Amino acid sequence: MEVLILSCSTGGGHNSAARAIESEMIRRGHHVDVLGPYTIKGNGTDKIIGNLYIKMVQKTPKLFGVIYVLGDLYRRLPIHSPVYFVNKGMARTLNGYLNEHHYDAIIMPNVYPGEIISCMKDAGMSLPPTFFIAMDYTCIPFTEETNADYYIIPSERLATEFQGRGIPKDRIVPAGIPVDASFNREMSRDEAKRRLRLLSNKKYLLMAGGSIGAGGINAAVEEVQRFLQVHSDYKLIIISGNNKSLYRKLAIEYGEAPQIILKGYTKHMAAYMKASEAFISKPGGLSSTEAAVSGVPLIHTKPIPGCETRNVKFFSANGMSISVSGKSGQIYQALDFLKNDEHVEQMKENQKREINPHAAADICDFVEKVAKNHNKKR
Repeated sequence: MEVLILSCSTGGGHNSAARAIESEMIRRGHHVDVLGPYTIKGNGTDKIIGNLYIKMVQKTPKLFGVIYVLGDLYRRLPIHSPVYFVNKGMARTLNGYLNEHHYDAIIMPNVYPGEIISCMKDAGMSLPPTFFIAMDYTCIPFTEETNADYYIIPSERLATEFQGRGIPKDRIVPAGIPVDASFNREMSRDEAKRRLRLLSNKKYLLMAGGSIGAGGINAAVEEVQRFLQVHSDYKLIIISGNNKSLYRKLAIEYGEAPQIILKGYTKHMAAYMKASEAFISKPGGLSSTEAAVSGVPLIHTKPIPGCETRNVKFFSANGMSISVSGKSGQIYQALDFLKNDEHVEQMKENQKREINPHAAADICDFVEKVAKNHNKKR
């Protein structure tokens, strides 16, 4: 089977999900191309869009929240959004690419490629079966004006919300958010420490702000330091991701702190989660799912306004995380709460109940089935 995955560099989660699906498809013997649709034109549009998003989230998260609210308001109007018309210009370009490359399925873990596909369908262009993967625990703005054949959503609990936004019930597949197989791989805390060359007699807390290093890490570190001062057997590992500016600032302030370990981008996030007593992070859809699949107690810091606000509500309402708003003392209280084994085990049970650790495999099963039936009818 020939599979095309259309992703976009608006945060690392979309591309991580794309790679998780790609790996599983390749393991099954299929050929996969992962493509940023805007790269076809070769004019740098893909990087421009990705960089605009990243800088906005890092520097002006409140502005991102305002734009999200405007998108939420715009979806009430009976007309296409500006996002649709911006992507309309890509329809003919992508159609030309598809005419030169045969695919049995197109998978989209991002709403922008979903908009392009919708424009193509509206123009009567021929397409193989298309699958949109929702990467947040909510139906984000403009999802309803896409026209995928199927919508992979994170949870059955969200089906009513997606239907309420106009997504037909028979197109909704609650298979979950796909994560790399390493997060679901059995690994004890001691083994993870050995792999990462961490001290076996220390307890570790993990903090991150996603691949782009957002989420108010500086303020959160100050809070955790209070906990570290009282608990000498703990250390804090900070993953700053691709945010080099944040890494430099943290290195200046905490580079000499004996209980703090600073890391930039890492390919070993699963091992770091499994080695840790708790994971402190902004509520990104992908990173939260990775934590739940890993079975690590999760503390959600202040969300980037918009979809992350919905993510933290979903996780905290279902007992899968503790939400802290940034007020003084809340992170300390959350860490103190998680020193109780019963509380930790209950959170892990809730994560197992709500989150599908086999989402990548289940999505691939479904795509194979649909593509096979589609080819039979041709």
